[in-house]
Amino acid sequence: MRIRIVDAFTDRPFAGNPAGVLLLDDLPGDTFPDDDRLQNIALEVNHAETAFAHRLPGGGEADWALRWFTPATEVAMCGHATLATAHVLHTTGAHTGPVRFATRSGVLVATPAEDGSITLDFPTAPLTPVAPPAGVAEALGAAPLTAFDTGPDIGDLLLELDDEKTVRALRPDIKALAAHSARGIIATARAENPELGYDFVSRCFFPNVGIDEDPVTGSAHTALAPYWSQRLGRTTLTGLQASPRSGRVRTQLRGERTLLTGRAVTVIEGELLT
Repeated sequence: MRIRIVDAFTDRPFAGNPAGVLLLDDLPGDTFPDDDRLQNIALEVNHAETAFAHRLPGGGEADWALRWFTPATEVAMCGHATLATAHVLHTTGAHTGPVRFATRSGVLVATPAEDGSITLDFPTAPLTPVAPPAGVAEALGAAPLTAFDTGPDIGDLLLELDDEKTVRALRPDIKALAAHSARGIIATARAENPELGYDFVSRCFFPNVGIDEDPVTGSAHTALAPYWSQRLGRTTLTGLQASPRSGRVRTQLRGERTLLTGRAVTVIEGELLT
């Protein structure tokens, strides 16, 4: 079985967010292997997420079934590994045109463009204002200006901080952050210099799914897009995730759906032997 490592939300190797991608077409049947096998593979790959996809019979509402695993658990939604999977399908010729993925978050569509970018159609996260939890400022290392719950599908606490410099300088207590949300924390601020090509910055810490800091998080941008669209008065924005690897996500808010656009690069291809 072929296994690929793809850097997502970047146009160059060794940046963006790496994901493992396995297409399961060469396995018998049209269902996934048992969960323990998928989890063990994801642990071996040891990136934020590993995506597993198999082709579905024609004539249905989706073309491929898709699941995502961190090294610790299965997750309900993942943007960068979806982008990585769509990239593999298109670059290998396994699928042409828009691809519809059947997932735990419903049918998600990935549409390639002539310039090599791919646009994901994801559900927009609901934002509910909440009081910043006691202790979150100490755990994060900065006092939030606002706090929002992102709903059960995302499971994050979205926190706006004073400025971009504060977001970039964060050195949180990862263990302490785990107490404050189901998945983790999205820290964000307005861009200091929008002329550099991005409108807001973010960093994402997900201790409850085994990821101290996620390099570039598509799913988080389903919450960041409505938040910053309301703040900045525009439905089309670009976010920079200011992790050490860094990456950019173009967002377009369409009511209950959010479009996430980025590029991807395959950096490793090999054979899974067991």
